[in-house]
Amino acid sequence: QAPLVESGGGLAQPGGSLRLSCAASRFSFALYNMAWYRQVPAKERELIASIESPGGNSNYVDAVKGRFTISRDNAQDTLYLQMDSLKPEDTAVYYCNAVSTSTTLPLFPWGQGTQVTVSS
Repeated sequence: QAPLVESGGGLAQPGGSLRLSCAASRFSFALYNMAWYRQVPAKERELIASIESPGGNSNYVDAVKGRFTISRDNAQDTLYLQMDSLKPEDTAVYYCNAVSTSTTLPLFPWGQGTQVTVSS
């Protein structure tokens, strides 16, 4: 199994909500800072939210601050992203990864991602 498997994407209306999950395996999930990224066609993958190990501070880019919440369940090796007040510009493929403490660079091979489409 790939070390990171994202799920929970789909179609949502503007103003709606979705909850993404990221199942981690084959590494000590609780020891790593984790992050959610998103990518739209022709653009680079963008880190949008991160959470420290084992469950400390979280950080968000301005575009999602106040609307998205990152959380983790270390007992289940799972990372979550609660997305509320969705906007059409949130449409993207969403990915998770562990991140380096010093550089915030992603550490593991990317999963397949999960598509989020926000449209009426």
